[in-house]
Amino acid sequence: MSRIGNKVIDLPEKVKIDITGEGAVSAEGPKGKLSWQLPKLITGSVDGNKVQISRSSEDRKVRALHGLSRALVNNMITGVSAGFVKDLEIQGVGFKAAVQGAILKLNLGFSHDILFQIPAGLKITVTENTKIKIEGIDRHLVGQAAADIRGYYPPEPYKGKGVRYAGEKIIRKEGKTVQ
Repeated sequence: MSRIGNKVIDLPEKVKIDITGEGAVSAEGPKGKLSWQLPKLITGSVDGNKVQISRSSEDRKVRALHGLSRALVNNMITGVSAGFVKDLEIQGVGFKAAVQGAILKLNLGFSHDILFQIPAGLKITVTENTKIKIEGIDRHLVGQAAADIRGYYPPEPYKGKGVRYAGEKIIRKEGKTVQ
């Protein structure tokens, strides 16, 4: 029994969702449109402002896909209605970021600047040269872009320098002491 998969998804007022017999899911809202294909043996139905995801067998793989499918459809609905946001902070002397057209330029203390191509469907803004805000309707795309940017210089435990998620706590280590 999937506790997540059996939950009913409530539709916000301005969101329209369509699930075909073949399992094609398309959601449209004020922020944009998203589409996705349900796995085989997983079906969906729309009743007024409620969406129900169900499975056709009790096989282990189908049960695993049931909760996943419900979560992905819920993320689509949330994305087209409210969108998703990830905030990053850059810490370190001389570390900064700037947006130039469709490229995020990161100066992270290397001998060269890191150029990050902003994916289509995302909006990246930089404030105070050290705060990066990533916005979009696709939760996976927003999270992956944030992880890619953080991966260029993850926070290190000795001085705390690097790119971190907003509010992320870094456990600091004590350096070597001279005797």
